[in-house]
Amino acid sequence: MPQPRPKQTTQQTIHCRSKHPCGVACGRRDFLRVGALSYLGIRLSDVLRSSPLMASENFSPVVPTATAQSCILVWLHGGQSHLDSWDVKGNSGFKPIATNVSGIEVSELQPRIARHMDKLSVIRSMTSPCPDHPGGTYYAFTGHLPSTTTRFPSIGSIALKELGPRTNLPAYVTTGRGRMNCRSAGFIPPQYEPFVIPNPGAKDFQVTDLRLPEGITTEVLNSRRSFLNVVDRQYRATARSAEFAKADTYDDLAMKMILSPAVLRAFDLSQEPSKIQDAYGPLRVGRGVLLARRLIEAGCRFVTIDGYNSSIGGDWDTHFRNDSDLRNRLAPPLDQALSALMEDLEARGLLASTIVLVMGEFGRTPAINPGAGRDHWPNCWSLAVGGGGIQGGRVVGKSDDQGAYVADRPVTIGDLFATLYKALGIDWTKTYLGPGNRPVYIANSRDDTLGQPVEELF
Repeated sequence: MPQPRPKQTTQQTIHCRSKHPCGVACGRRDFLRVGALSYLGIRLSDVLRSSPLMASENFSPVVPTATAQSCILVWLHGGQSHLDSWDVKGNSGFKPIATNVSGIEVSELQPRIARHMDKLSVIRSMTSPCPDHPGGTYYAFTGHLPSTTTRFPSIGSIALKELGPRTNLPAYVTTGRGRMNCRSAGFIPPQYEPFVIPNPGAKDFQVTDLRLPEGITTEVLNSRRSFLNVVDRQYRATARSAEFAKADTYDDLAMKMILSPAVLRAFDLSQEPSKIQDAYGPLRVGRGVLLARRLIEAGCRFVTIDGYNSSIGGDWDTHFRNDSDLRNRLAPPLDQALSALMEDLEARGLLASTIVLVMGEFGRTPAINPGAGRDHWPNCWSLAVGGGGIQGGRVVGKSDDQGAYVADRPVTIGDLFATLYKALGIDWTKTYLGPGNRPVYIANSRDDTLGQPVEELF
């Protein structure tokens, strides 16, 4: 049975002494670092820098029996129509087709994915409380409704905090598709913030934070850092603290990222053979999913890629022309990219250690509206997940005849989080202390109860 969280009546908002935008109290040393690195156009230390709040934080060890080491989230912003993808009913304009798993059917819009359903499972009974994009997106990434008093940590930040980095690469990477607050570290230390990258499908795509500006050589950078060290020694002589050593850890990591050819190479899609690039497709979703595979292979823990194509119009919010938009611009690129990813991960021996999650913030209405579209529908929707010890070729839950409501086995976002954490070897029953020392489940479900792993997937 779901376990209720201990209730606390007192909450408080964390205020910043220096009005620093990250919400963390800043001292002289922080401003010196910001000034030195912003001159170079480098913001990595803002993500990695330690603070007094971080000093007591330690990475929890990975459970030895964990199968998964990393996760790729293909985020379908706007809300994919479950009725036209994973749970085709009679009120869909598309036919169901057989897959390579007996008894499982998907939409005719996904013929390539259909050949890889032995690697993916479908949950057809997802349910969530928010019918709007901001609330639904925030809930899907954090397991909490938006709050004016508390910023909750995202699943990517929690995975990083619990598992720690694997290499010099940023451990949590996300594309920057608006509403970034939902993908943030929330009330846990800012070292667990995501490393935000631009659109991988852009012709001029490059991660500028990992490149030294023109005219700034490695020697110049090291010289400036040496000068900064001199200033630090003077400051530390009057403000000694054991926290300085831990603070330097994150500055050192930022320098390693900047100066490491391997880190820069991981973000360079031109390193991939043309055959592989063609397999994923040239559009944003294909380029993004290919980049996610490269980053996971190089050592990232959690990568979120936006699965839509801005160059050909909009996202999965199909209020108008649902069928034509799905057929002509949304479904084919995803079908190509996702099938290529599953095949590529398996061929490289990465599928067993990499969770692949494909979802949006909700589904779409069973009824077609006057604009030939489908509207928001959080009551019952579908997602696909596989890899990393999560079994493929299974269907969890069932919707009613119209795909409107859960008919069997409801699954919440908290249950999904608990499932991912279990695969990653994270204690999914864990709580963090939020503002006001309020315990918060990392796998938070409806009414602040503890989510439960979907055992049918193991």
